[in-house]
Parts: sequence; structure tokens; C-alpha cells
Amino acid sequence: MTSTARILGSVGSADGKGVIRVEERFAASIDDVWSALTEPARLAQWYGEVEGELRAGGEFSARVHASGWEGTGRIELCDAPHRFREVSKEPESPDENTTEVTLRAEGDETVIVVDQWGMRVELAWAYAAGMQIHVEDLGAHLAGRGRADASRWEELEPAYRELGADLTP
Repeated sequence: MTSTARILGSVGSADGKGVIRVEERFAASIDDVWSALTEPARLAQWYGEVEGELRAGGEFSARVHASGWEGTGRIELCDAPHRFREVSKEPESPDENTTEVTLRAEGDETVIVVDQWGMRVELAWAYAAGMQIHVEDLGAHLAGRGRADASRWEELEPAYRELGADLTP
């Protein structure tokens, strides 16, 4: 089945682990996008409940609205308002994955690039679909709209499964 959904991401592998990238452009200033990504009160509106220290070396816990994912993480790099990198994991799991978010101002707009790696390669497609939903939810928040509903996953799943079909662990 071929999806007609607009795909913002790519799926790949490196060193036996999954690698994804999602890129989008927002009609918002880089400072507004940075604020939405790093302030717990704003994160709670579109992403999930995040508690802890969102600074380089800081640790946090999170529960994500869209997926229900719960886990902990640490901020490895924070270069406001351009880039941050976090490493997260689920409780009781030895697996970690790393997410790096890069922002670039282009006139009155901001380009966001989200790279994530370290997940099981056979699940990279699912991480990419989920990350696209998070990026779309961020865009909706910046535009004053609400988050996507559960049907968005159903729209994206076929296309991302197809992108990840040839990946092998």
C-alpha cells in the first residue's frame, strides 16, 4: 500500500542501529521555536510533561502525549537558540537513543532538523513516523492550533514502513 501522506523524514541505518532525520520549516522566529522546544510549560502544550533541568549536563524525565512514551534523559549539548542534543532511554532498558535538534533562521522563518539515532534498526521507520508527528505538533503549537489526533499515525505508517523496509539489523 502506498501512502499519499507528506513525508518530512528519512530512515536509514549505521553501525547496526537505526538513524532517522525529519526536517520542516516554520513561519516563526528561531527564538519562538527554541522557547517551544526548551520551556517545560510550552512543551506540555504540544509534546508532553517534561521535568528536570533542560540545560547542558541536566537530567530530565518525560511522558510524551502522542505515544505515551515515558523515560529519562540527559542533555549533552545546548547551544541556544541553535542546537541541543539529548540522550534518552526507557526505564529498565539498556538501550539509549540520541536526538539532536538543529534550528536555522531563514528570514522570518525557522528550519528545524531533527536527527535521531541508536534505536533498533527494525523500528527506525516507527521512530521516524513518530518524530514527524512531534514536529507537526510543534508546528501546530507555533501556529496556535492543537496536536494531531491518533489517525495521523495511521496516515504516516504505510509510507514510513516502506522507507524502512530494506533496512536490516
